[in-house]
Amino acid sequence: MSKAAKSLFDPNLFLAKVSEGTTILNFEKNAVVFSQGDAADSVFYIQKGKIKVLVVSEQGKEAVVGIMEPGQFFGEGCLNGHPLRISTTTAMEECVVTSITKAAMLAALKSEPQFSELFMAYLLSRNSRIEEDLIDQLFNSSEKRLARLLLLLANFGKDGAPQPITTQVSQETLAEMIGTTRSRVSFFMNKFRKLGFITYNGKIEVHSSLLNAVLYDKPEIKSDE
Repeated sequence: MSKAAKSLFDPNLFLAKVSEGTTILNFEKNAVVFSQGDAADSVFYIQKGKIKVLVVSEQGKEAVVGIMEPGQFFGEGCLNGHPLRISTTTAMEECVVTSITKAAMLAALKSEPQFSELFMAYLLSRNSRIEEDLIDQLFNSSEKRLARLLLLLANFGKDGAPQPITTQVSQETLAEMIGTTRSRVSFFMNKFRKLGFITYNGKIEVHSSLLNAVLYDKPEIKSDE
């Protein structure tokens, strides 16, 4: 599908026409969309806001494994035979989400090729991100992992100009996502600010100099612990 064709297809308008099996849901900040262990019987599409995905181990330890943005799906595991949710999702800010039952989602994928292609592109992108995250965890230092996460949150490498990280993301959340401690994140964030890689002005703004430091493996950001 060409970029022009993609721009003509609006998933929000398409889902609004699917009257049976879809529901528009509004969530306040910190509201739980679904919890780990709940029945998995629907897929969700984000219209507005950001959703945090976290998992809890048998020992009760929590870890943030992703932040989902507008235009992304979550809860798609039900299409792959998962009877229960394997994660908990919460709203990081006010969110508008379309809930699509499993049956309605399968029917939409069969009836609308453009929607099917959109969903496939999302799955491929998500799979690539998971592979990149695994490589990041295996081979990069926590400092490099934080730099990469900040670049991702600021949309570097995606279509359009980089944007400030408008959603409030705590240092605890950043630490959970890269597998380190909050004190280490605080140390690295202060270092990045002093080097001019980021600025604070009520929100985090990431500069292109951070991208260059990561891409060209500059010594300012250490490659090992």
